[in-house]
Amino acid sequence: MSVSILLLYGATLLVSFTTGLVFAFAVVVMPGIRALPDRDFLRAFQAMDRIIQDNDPRFLLVWVGSVLSLIGAAIVLVPVLDGGLRLLLLGALALYLLGVQLPTFLANVPLNNQLQSLDLAKLDGDAVVAARAQFEGRWVCWNAFRTGCGVLTTGLLLATLVLR
Repeated sequence: MSVSILLLYGATLLVSFTTGLVFAFAVVVMPGIRALPDRDFLRAFQAMDRIIQDNDPRFLLVWVGSVLSLIGAAIVLVPVLDGGLRLLLLGALALYLLGVQLPTFLANVPLNNQLQSLDLAKLDGDAVVAARAQFEGRWVCWNAFRTGCGVLTTGLLLATLVLR
């Protein structure tokens, strides 16, 4: 098996892990904490996000590795793949960068940072309600979008592997 195909397998695995993470937030984490009172909901999300913001190396390996390995696979394989496979791989790359990574850094991360900046112990009840209202709906919406794009990306990568 060539190094370029191993790179594609690695990219597929890491993109799948990243998609699994955002999927888990969409179907388990956010629905699970939705029932919490406002202050508890915000604290729970702050605690989970703090692990990511503290640059857990496992998270960084998967998240950053998914981007780098997919870009690397495209650089190495696009010149040698036939037309249909080339389009599948380029489509996966574009969808992943524009549909998963871009919304993460333009929507989800800024919302996370805004939430992290709050000292929940100092906020009164109305401010806590407002903070949750400003955060939850937008975060969930963008996460659903990137989850769908991640699932489609994974499908394109699997199709590329199967059809090559």
